[in-house]
Amino acid sequence: MSAAGPFTAAMVQLRTGLLPQPSLEQASALIREAVAAGADYVLTPEVSNMMQPNRAALFEQLAFQDDDLSLKAYRTLARDLNIHLHIGSLALKASPDRAANRSFLIDPQGAILASYDKIHMFDIDLENGESYRESANYQPGETAVISDLPWGRIGLTICYDVRFPALYRALADAGASFITVPAAFTKTTGEAHWHVLLRARAIENGCFIFAAAQGGRHDNGRDTFGHSLIVDPWGVVLAEGGTEPGFIITEIDPAKVTKARSAIPSLQHGRRFGLADPKTNPEHLHLVRGTV
Repeated sequence: MSAAGPFTAAMVQLRTGLLPQPSLEQASALIREAVAAGADYVLTPEVSNMMQPNRAALFEQLAFQDDDLSLKAYRTLARDLNIHLHIGSLALKASPDRAANRSFLIDPQGAILASYDKIHMFDIDLENGESYRESANYQPGETAVISDLPWGRIGLTICYDVRFPALYRALADAGASFITVPAAFTKTTGEAHWHVLLRARAIENGCFIFAAAQGGRHDNGRDTFGHSLIVDPWGVVLAEGGTEPGFIITEIDPAKVTKARSAIPSLQHGRRFGLADPKTNPEHLHLVRGTV
């Protein structure tokens, strides 16, 4: 899809609570403010509907996609505001005992253009004692997703996906000029890696990165990093949030993608190469593709 003229993108930063309705009210108000400031495209963070660590309480609130009241409200809001509204993700019921962490790109008529289930599950133990097991409740997605906006192609990812660069290269190879990273990064990992990971994904793929984040101390006691970012294809941070709910907004020029990819055409230079492993058989070469 050929690049069109500039547009205005906004990242809404939230502090999602334990229940969907208050979270919907918080997000809807900020989306309206962003559109009043000129946004054509608005992205919200990961799990925009609720951050509920208790499994029983989570599944009591979860709904299947067709029944989810938040999704219905956001589709109406996109239509009312005549914008492309991208809900970073919603916690939804995938089966009676499994949830989905699913992103939705909604067009100005309220139709769902694309949805994406987070592929990489956040299962980690940090040195400070924090421990997360996303796979205990959520089932991972298996398919990368790309869609078309009036201004170019957009690739969908969620939070922990950002640590897996092959996914981003696949989306860039498929023509993505923009890649989204709605997130609920922990304060600890955010302070260490948030900026460098997002800038790296932008630079190595010559694309814009849109990263709407959760920020601050949540009702569940968790601290998220905030600092929503918009990064251009040269790795320049165009807009950055703090830790409070709000939004950041800036003009996006898709022509920057062509310029960056022409200056450093790394997407065209990836080559297959051999990997000799002396621990197994040094004569046996595993063929893999160079990605950076």
